[in-house]
Amino acid sequence: MVSSDFGVLLPRPDDAVVAVDPPGPGSGYWAGAPSAVAADGGVYLAYRLRRPVGSGRGYAVGIAFAADGVHFGAPLAVIAKEELQTESLERPELVRLPGGTWRLYLSCATAGSKHWRVEVTDAAHPAEFDVRHRDVVLPGDPRKRAVKDPVITWHGDRWHMWATIHPLADPDATDQMTTEYATSADGLDWTWQGIALSGRPGEWDSRGTRVTAVRFGGTGPSPVTAYYDGRASAAENYEERTGIALGTDPAALTATSSPGAGPAAESPNHNGGLRYLDLVDLPDGRTRLYYEMAQQDGSHALVTEIR
Repeated sequence: MVSSDFGVLLPRPDDAVVAVDPPGPGSGYWAGAPSAVAADGGVYLAYRLRRPVGSGRGYAVGIAFAADGVHFGAPLAVIAKEELQTESLERPELVRLPGGTWRLYLSCATAGSKHWRVEVTDAAHPAEFDVRHRDVVLPGDPRKRAVKDPVITWHGDRWHMWATIHPLADPDATDQMTTEYATSADGLDWTWQGIALSGRPGEWDSRGTRVTAVRFGGTGPSPVTAYYDGRASAAENYEERTGIALGTDPAALTATSSPGAGPAAESPNHNGGLRYLDLVDLPDGRTRLYYEMAQQDGSHALVTEIR
């Protein structure tokens, strides 16, 4: 594993507690892919619920609130994949807009293909999203590239996005992934800036990299810090582990692990899956981490810890 010499918060799985239980026991039953926002005296959390392939895949996105950031209880809203005419849902992105309203980006699989697109809907409150009123904001290309799992933040008078791209031209390579960077004035009309992070041949992340959280304002020569999921092979799909990347430019991130070194964090259970890490800064100066982590029975729980 890499060390924390770069001044970043690394997950400590032994300190994590479950925030959302898996929807069932065993492999393929996952709660995770979190997107967290601190507001209204607590934390709003959007997350994906999944069953195994053949039993529903990513069947719903939940949105919940917890004053303590841990005990979310019943969700404020549940968005089912049938409402979106999608075969599967993946990581949502929950964003509070500068004017105080809310936006939800939804990663949607196109039925009968490996293609993904991202749709968007706005609401006055996280409990009020109505997906009957939505738009496709990142269409991708059904023949060339799938787009999913956007990470979006407002910084420096513009919106920044890091989105996962899967190539579709080769049917044996659709699990590969890179992260591309884009900017926008309104969070809807995006200008792509190129690949921000990709896998490194021969390393633990060689098969692909998916940025899951980005923080601006770090100290030292690299003010941009990114957390990302990586895997070395197609067999590690669904059990990615977490790495750290740094940069002076959000469009150009560099993995921090040395050649031959492993990821920054992994689960002590099952196949090591620890992925989709997100962070939220709290009013008291602490930071809460959320991530999806493999359990002993092969399911994935959405867990949290505080620093």
